[in-house]
Amino acid sequence: MISINKDTKVYCSFAKVAGNKGCTYHNSNFQKLGYNAIYKSFSVNNIEEALFAMKALNIAGAGITMPYKVEALKYVDKITEETESIGATNTILNKGGILEAHNTDWLAARDTLIEYPQYKSLWILGAGGYARAVEYACNTLGIKVQKITRDTWETIGTLHNCLVFNCTPVANITAILCDSVTYIDCITSTESGKKLAETQAAYQAKLYND
Repeated sequence: MISINKDTKVYCSFAKVAGNKGCTYHNSNFQKLGYNAIYKSFSVNNIEEALFAMKALNIAGAGITMPYKVEALKYVDKITEETESIGATNTILNKGGILEAHNTDWLAARDTLIEYPQYKSLWILGAGGYARAVEYACNTLGIKVQKITRDTWETIGTLHNCLVFNCTPVANITAILCDSVTYIDCITSTESGKKLAETQAAYQAKLYND
């Protein structure tokens, strides 16, 4: 058991509604590595103020979740090349008061999509920060992207023999999908969503532990 002291590094996540999955994963990882650090999730209503607090309290790193993945980029000092291309961040490092935005969502999406080499195109549900990360992953793999958003939602039921990636918080979409559709869901309560979350967290942990 790591003893918390003045030298303990603090990592966190900022979300509209805080969850426990990141706390469980990262605190377990810190303990396994013998790393003097803790991870705490926070519910926040203002991401600008949260990132200001990150600097003021010298929080070493933060996970960024919906709905702040796009907006958070306004309040950082540096953005990695791939994160700028995506236009959304899910991980921010504090390097001596310089906030640097990263994105590990696209890496998890890439690793998942590699498992479906038979598909050369993909339907993305949604248009937010997570959808942007999945689209970037598709671009790196040469997968053609087609999108369904709120305005075209009713077309979901017409899809056949294709790969669909849900990048929204909408649950139970399988109920309106044809049986011939291969479905990837980002919602963490689903099997695919849990796998995606764990994969991106592993990439995130590498950034935290560097």
